[in-house]
Amino acid sequence: KVWTVPTLPSFQFVLFSFVVVVIGFYLPNLWIRWKIAKRKEKILQGFPDALDLMVVCVESGLGLDQAILQVSKELEHAHPEISEEFGMVNLELKAGKRRIEALRNLAERTGVEDLKKLVAVLIQADRFGTGVAQSLRAHADFMRVQARQVAEEKAAKLGVKLIFPIFFCILPTLFVVTVGPVAMKIVRELLPMIQSI
Repeated sequence: KVWTVPTLPSFQFVLFSFVVVVIGFYLPNLWIRWKIAKRKEKILQGFPDALDLMVVCVESGLGLDQAILQVSKELEHAHPEISEEFGMVNLELKAGKRRIEALRNLAERTGVEDLKKLVAVLIQADRFGTGVAQSLRAHADFMRVQARQVAEEKAAKLGVKLIFPIFFCILPTLFVVTVGPVAMKIVRELLPMIQSI
């Protein structure tokens, strides 16, 4: 017996090939973008804790490099993503890179706006000779106020977003519950009376 490979008609083969090529071309990029977005989200979740811990470390007398190392160690289990990024900064500093370059690499690598602002504050404090602890404290207060404003903005939008679910999901059921018994009573009692007349 000679085994033959089943062949598709030419149109189906071209269509199948086109679908496979499109999936193979776009799916990896979509998957990478999704992973990047998830990592940024996890970094953002751990950022307030990292910033507060850095403020505490610097105000207790540690230098900025030691504070970054301590934050990386302390947040290893709670927020591994941001701990990994600060650990990378520490490794770059140990390898001989200047602090400004290592911090800029952190901002570029993560792509998180809040970390970019923190890096800008640290670079300015380093460049102009202002106290790092004072700059970090002011930045932490600013970030806290900004987070509160974002939460208030989301709370203000909540009423508008609830209109459609209330209108399409809750009101029809409420209408059925309140008007349903009256309609049943009308059908049972009033319609036979009208028909008998």
